[in-house]
Amino acid sequence: MNEEVWSLLADSFWKILLPGLTMTIPLTVIAFSLALVIAVAMAMIQFANVKVLKQLARFYIWIFRGTPLLVQLFVVFYGLPNVGILIEPFPAAVLVFSLNEGAYCAESIRAALEAVPAGQMEAGYCAGMSYMQIMRRIVLPQAMRTAFPPLSNSLIAMVKDTSLAANITVTEMFMVTQRIVARTYEPLVLYIEVGLIYLLFSTVLTGLQRAGEKRLATHKRRED
Repeated sequence: MNEEVWSLLADSFWKILLPGLTMTIPLTVIAFSLALVIAVAMAMIQFANVKVLKQLARFYIWIFRGTPLLVQLFVVFYGLPNVGILIEPFPAAVLVFSLNEGAYCAESIRAALEAVPAGQMEAGYCAGMSYMQIMRRIVLPQAMRTAFPPLSNSLIAMVKDTSLAANITVTEMFMVTQRIVARTYEPLVLYIEVGLIYLLFSTVLTGLQRAGEKRLATHKRRED
């Protein structure tokens, strides 16, 4: 690569990284936090096996796991205004990402809940606890440890999926890169550069995931 290309990469790096720190990361953190709340609620509803509520939870999960994320973004941002519901780009992205990710995470947490030995529930009842106390103090903490690796993978995937928010005019990293490409006509090097920045974010999260898994493993050994 010639000096002009290197200069372009150096100049564009901070222009791409800044919206990554101010838009991509906040979008991921907010949406994933809401997704976890939704996922825990949906998983606990299924685990409790209340027929009507379980069917509603399964319907929600079916819809959001069975349709493309990009379509969901378009329905909320471009479709809802036709019925008088206007949502700004960032809140629309948060809404869709949290609902979509909540559906996937709900299945991870449900499987983790079902992996907790049934004897834990019985022991809780024998100790005089209510159902919600048993879930909060005994079952859910164990299930979340089991679900930690797949939930971490979902978080890493969401960081990359936020690039789709560019399609509803959220000025995150990918949209900024597209604008620079339109001005400079250097798609190859610039798209590689933004890919490497996504890789950097994912690598940091992968390191945090491994550290978290080691800590949970150490904590489990101490309990055993």
